[in-house]
Amino acid sequence: MGCRQPHTLASVTDSQQYDRITVRQKLSLTVNRFEIRGGGKDGPILGIAQQKRLALKEQVTFFADEARTQPVFAFKARQIMDLGATYDITDGAGNPIGWFQKDFGKSLLRSTFNVGVPSQGLEGSGHERNQVLAILRRVIDIGWPMHFDFAANDGTPILSVERAWAVRDVYDVQLPAAPNGARLDWRVGAALAVGLDVLMQR
Repeated sequence: MGCRQPHTLASVTDSQQYDRITVRQKLSLTVNRFEIRGGGKDGPILGIAQQKRLALKEQVTFFADEARTQPVFAFKARQIMDLGATYDITDGAGNPIGWFQKDFGKSLLRSTFNVGVPSQGLEGSGHERNQVLAILRRVIDIGWPMHFDFAANDGTPILSVERAWAVRDVYDVQLPAAPNGARLDWRVGAALAVGLDVLMQR
């Protein structure tokens, strides 16, 4: 999986069991709703988040149920209203899982994000695959397709996030396996996909 310390990677666990998840955003006049499904758009719901449209988007918490009583994971900015803020990802009990950060300088022409998962000995980065579409989206965003590729520091693929043409509210997230079967924690993949949706609007 492209880790600096490969021996720290265990075999597939519950948080690494999905090779694909779907992130769907549903918009209304007052609320942003994010829904995570495992294995594709028809798979089981893994997390649900709901957020007021005009609220500061510095923290998003995902719950296992519609009543929002059982938190599954969350991400929160270390600094408020910082274009280059680092976002910490935590589990349902508030324990750290990983982090991600928008690289503001590199993102001027092609959105670029850094990611780390200390428990997996992993750090890497990803950016928009198509430079032309990245520029067009900055001029006028009419639902251009979008594709991000993430790799560990040694170049090993760890994550891809794709939005199809004009399907602005659905992101297909692929989590390729390492040789020993371990994958990037799906909660990190989901947090990154939602972070892409939120932070690329800035």
